[in-house]
Amino acid sequence: MKRAIFPGSFDPLTSGHHDIITRGVTLFDELIIAIGVNSSKKYMFSLEERIKFIEDAFGDNPKIKVVSYKGLTVDFCMKNDVDFILRGLRNPADFEFEKAIAHTNRDLAPIETVFLLTAASTSYISSSIVREVIRNNGDYTKLVPQSVRVKKNKSK
Repeated sequence: MKRAIFPGSFDPLTSGHHDIITRGVTLFDELIIAIGVNSSKKYMFSLEERIKFIEDAFGDNPKIKVVSYKGLTVDFCMKNDVDFILRGLRNPADFEFEKAIAHTNRDLAPIETVFLLTAASTSYISSSIVREVIRNNGDYTKLVPQSVRVKKNKSK
């Protein structure tokens, strides 16, 4: 079985993430959307909200599983029989950053990283941009899938 992980904080899930997941799931028998938990990071959305955004977007696809994890991604991969890490690339800066992580991961474990270029229509979208639009009461709905909707108090 070809099993891959698509790790991230997904704070929140964006249209760019959605694009990578939709295209990436066709390459593998199972795609695990793994929400990394970093206790030192302050998130806009709770872990439960982030899981729900993803489950609501992809709940009808039996090849997609949503989990959370702590620690190194490669450790999660080794414990869960995952051979591939899926990553999306928006621009050359993403490539340089992700390349360093991919090399480090391969030094630590026999894990291959698979890169997909984001669609041109979503290449400018990042979770940090979406959070800023939300904080300033802008129309974020064009930047995220239908499953991501925010309660009014999140914008403060």
